Amino acid sequence: MGKTVVLGLSGGVDSAVAARLLLAEGYTVYGHWLDIGLGGQEDAAAVADSLGIPFSTGDIRDDLEREVMAPFRADYLAGRTPLPCARCNPTVKFPALFRRAAEVGADLVATGHYAKIVQNEAGESLLCRGGHANDQAYLLARLPKALLPRLVFPLGSYEKVQVRQLARDFGLPAADKPDSMEICFIPHGDYAAWLEQRGQVPPPGDFVDRTGKVLGRHKGIHHYTLGQRRGLGIPAEHRLFVSELRPAENQVVLSDGRDLMADQVWGTDWNPLAPLPQGQAVTVRLRHSKTETPAHLALEQDGPRLDLLAPARAPTPGQLAVVYQGDVVLGSFWITGARRVPQ
Repeated sequence: MGKTVVLGLSGGVDSAVAARLLLAEGYTVYGHWLDIGLGGQEDAAAVADSLGIPFSTGDIRDDLEREVMAPFRADYLAGRTPLPCARCNPTVKFPALFRRAAEVGADLVATGHYAKIVQNEAGESLLCRGGHANDQAYLLARLPKALLPRLVFPLGSYEKVQVRQLARDFGLPAADKPDSMEICFIPHGDYAAWLEQRGQVPPPGDFVDRTGKVLGRHKGIHHYTLGQRRGLGIPAEHRLFVSELRPAENQVVLSDGRDLMADQVWGTDWNPLAPLPQGQAVTVRLRHSKTETPAHLALEQDGPRLDLLAPARAPTPGQLAVVYQGDVVLGSFWITGARRVPQ
């Protein structure tokens, strides 16, 4: 059954083209749509019908609430900035797809992520970045290493514009469907409003500077993240940035931004995905962006630490540090703190 695969079929263009490419490579494909309670099954079913593949659904609402949505809220209330997709992939999405694979006797699971699985000389499966700017390996860096040999990412070498053109060439119904929002359970994109709808949130409080001087009033710390400049509403002679969140005091610290640079980052829960190079510099992404920083990685008893070879701006608790050597994802950890560069 090595050529049988369960594909996470969202109804969007990426998973639709992934399904078509898998069929072209001779796979037997089972499409599986994951229900989060916001609809969309009809689009996924239409893609499956157009390709003539079996289609099923799985209800992940309870798992999503427990593993992703509740921690998402707790992070914001504690002054952290969560990354729900990176938490969802190993705890909800991929486990649901592998459960379906067990039901149909499939060895493999596929998704429409822009990433690659590559074999090294020792025969190990490695997670590697996608070939273009829309790389999504960063969001997959919490997956367990044991799953990598059973994963297939058909879009790893494609750009988004190529995928849309393939969808049109294939006559897929999702060819011109807009991209989904970054946070699937907040389709309107207003996470602060979503938090407020779910119950008690931090009240308004003071904007302060580093000396404690009150600069104005904020709307609640859940509205802010480190490095934020827009939406502060504070008149000043120079631009102001959020440089610290103080949940215990319900304060948001503002500065001119010079104190946001850090030369060391530490965290918790190192997730190893590939052998670590000995004594060599690596690179790290400290958020889901194209910015990459050279560093040395130390795995210490109290948690992983990165000594940055060039200062990085606003490493943020709750975000993910993903460590690379070239295109290979070596592993990741959740950021809990950073050492600011003295001004």
